[in-house]
Amino acid sequence: MTTILYVLRCFGAPISRALLLIPIGLWSSTAMAADEQSLFLDGLEAPVEILKDAWGVSHIYAETERDLFFAQGYNAARDRLFQLEMWRRQATGTMAELMGERMLDHDIGARLMRFRGNLQQEMRHYHPRGDQIIPAFVAGINAYIDHVLANPSQLPLEFRLMELEPQHWTPEIVISRHQGLVGNIREELNLARAVARTDSETVKELIWFHPGEPELSFDEFIDTELLHDDILRFYNAARSSVSFLPQDIVAQYRATDTASREQVVDRLNDQLAAAQTEVLGRNHDIGSNNWVVNGSLSESGYPIMANDPHRVAGAPALRYFVHLHGPGWNIAGGGEPSLPGISIGHNGFGAWGLTVFQVDSEDLYVYETHPDDPNRYRYQGRWETMRIEETEIAVRGGATRTVQLKFTRHGPVVHERPDRQAAFALRLAWLDIGAAPYLAGLRMSQAQSWEEFREAAAYSRIPGENFVWADRDGNIGYQAVGVAPLRNNWDGLLPVPGDGRYEWDGYLPIMALPNATNPQQGFWNTSNENLVPDNYPFRNAVGWTWTDPYRSSRVREVLASGRKFNLQDMAQLQNDSLSIPARTLVPLLNGLEHSNSAVEGARQQLMNWDYHMAIESVGAGIYMAWERELRARVSALLIPEAVQDYIGLLQMKPTIDRLLSPDGRFGTNPTADRNRLLHDALMAAVDDLSERFGNDMADWQYGQEGYKHVRLRHPMSEAVNDELRSSLEVGPAPRHGYSYTVSNTAYGDNQTSGGTFRMIVDTEDFDRTLASNSPGQSGDPDSIFYDNLFDEWVDNRYFPLFYSRDKVESVTAERLRLMPGE
Repeated sequence: MTTILYVLRCFGAPISRALLLIPIGLWSSTAMAADEQSLFLDGLEAPVEILKDAWGVSHIYAETERDLFFAQGYNAARDRLFQLEMWRRQATGTMAELMGERMLDHDIGARLMRFRGNLQQEMRHYHPRGDQIIPAFVAGINAYIDHVLANPSQLPLEFRLMELEPQHWTPEIVISRHQGLVGNIREELNLARAVARTDSETVKELIWFHPGEPELSFDEFIDTELLHDDILRFYNAARSSVSFLPQDIVAQYRATDTASREQVVDRLNDQLAAAQTEVLGRNHDIGSNNWVVNGSLSESGYPIMANDPHRVAGAPALRYFVHLHGPGWNIAGGGEPSLPGISIGHNGFGAWGLTVFQVDSEDLYVYETHPDDPNRYRYQGRWETMRIEETEIAVRGGATRTVQLKFTRHGPVVHERPDRQAAFALRLAWLDIGAAPYLAGLRMSQAQSWEEFREAAAYSRIPGENFVWADRDGNIGYQAVGVAPLRNNWDGLLPVPGDGRYEWDGYLPIMALPNATNPQQGFWNTSNENLVPDNYPFRNAVGWTWTDPYRSSRVREVLASGRKFNLQDMAQLQNDSLSIPARTLVPLLNGLEHSNSAVEGARQQLMNWDYHMAIESVGAGIYMAWERELRARVSALLIPEAVQDYIGLLQMKPTIDRLLSPDGRFGTNPTADRNRLLHDALMAAVDDLSERFGNDMADWQYGQEGYKHVRLRHPMSEAVNDELRSSLEVGPAPRHGYSYTVSNTAYGDNQTSGGTFRMIVDTEDFDRTLASNSPGQSGDPDSIFYDNLFDEWVDNRYFPLFYSRDKVESVTAERLRLMPGE
């Protein structure tokens, strides 16, 4: 059967996902039946083999370094061509050409914020031979594009839905910063607006700044009324996700107005959940976990590394596993398919993983402009002239636009108010050399010791990250990285004048960021929480706000239990659903009996619940509704109406702190009034659950389709008809956990973010590495590998990521030989 499927693919026929009735286990038991194909390609120096295993992971074997990365690019395009085309258009600011006027702001923003430095120096930053590796990777992508342009029947479905052809890549696309987790400027602008509408002390009471406390005072030059303009219009547009509309699609495939009310509500809720992450109180819901334990805590006696980075969840998957084997390289792991190398993985000696660490790499500058010439701005008592570039942007269905892009000495101009003699520009550390996200993984992949890994990690500037490391020599370590500007006279959280009084004093050396080597407790874990020591000498270079501590605290609680761990223990911890907030809040209901029988029944359910946000748990269903009500009510009580749009909801820890120690804002009798709030919130939760699921409490289970589930959206979900939508989207399926459990499945009813990519490595035997990547390795909806990993992920199961050639051969489903062109 596998041979038939592969022949169909080779001749351009789509492979129906209905054929997924073939059990995945059959693939791994028929190694001798692997499908084989040979292709001749110009640009290769020697033969290359690509073995695709039963789970869709490609293992690439090359005889030269150039061929290795050429083949990686070719193979990434083979699996993720439409995703790569969207990446290319976002990077180059050519979305309006595809989607019309509504993407014009995106393209202006993308062109304002593209890298303009020396390309050779940039590529060599990531590896001494980066100026050879990156072009080889690009050449491989282009070779596959040429192949499908010559065989258009092999274009993935999305291209056919738009009558679109992919276009060639350049190295500038690889080093684009457009999709990186790059900073906090949106949070800072909302913070500034909140301070302007109230005062710094009020805001510091509402936002959990730590360690220490920022000053939050405006320079007298700043006109705070102007801060309420749409200053970040182009920045926000450039960094927004791509979502297609029916008019973007060929007419016969377009969505009609027949979508069910449930579908519309579900999509709107997803969009609302995404929008809420932009305000101050909700911007830490998306997080990641990693940890390492040394041999004294593992059953094997060797260190173990586990990582589950959390990003937006969708179809196709964001990340992509690959195994690269060639001279000087033998690495297995994952990263984004648009980049050479890997960012998370192992090299047969050491394993590494990452989570986000907050560095403050962005600032908003405000300028006084000349009353007669808005292109001139005051700097150190003199008038300077903005640098101006003209660019032409093609717009589908309209005329090509000629746009002026303006720059001050600090960076791109994003907003102008000539009537108030003001302009705004962004200073973005990630526009300097070496700030392309994740590319420094090339250096890290060849490290053969913890010391070499730290040195290589010092080239990783964006995003700010917590790297952990474990190796066969028994070492574990932690190093924070990121490009962190040094600010000598302000804390970096509010806009400042661009007149020369607020300048960066270079960048903090990465080795001066928090780190640890072989910590005494035998493990190290990070979950985006604060890891900055008190009295840190470079306080204004790193973040002031961090995720709530509950995921990290739960991991630490388990790792410090005194047990010895194996891979299954690590897998269970990655999928742990115990809620520390629930364990803290539910006891507050002890003794608070309610006169309403339904509410009292819900209280009793909570008092007898085990605090796990588990599928089919009625207690979890009641708690989730109650926690949401509590958070909303405490936030409404404490946050002044004037700043609610900017702060949103309080973070969870400050919410719990206020509930545990109620003050006079709760009422004249704070404890009794706090208890009344607990009661009222529970009653509201019961009313909400009754309205949604009926009066039978047994139907209030967590993990049902209408409550906590996952449906992975495709960028074209809202644009195509119902039949096509069902083939593009994946799910629904029940989910456990939420934002504050180790298994972070987001705060909304539909899981829109979380750990869809997971990796666990026992350095005793790299063939025992476990992995998951939902929904699958392929981005082609017609491929059997598009969603073949979804059910395993939903069930908290993993697949083996094999490393030795013998093991790989035993599960090979496809064998592709790439030969130098004749």
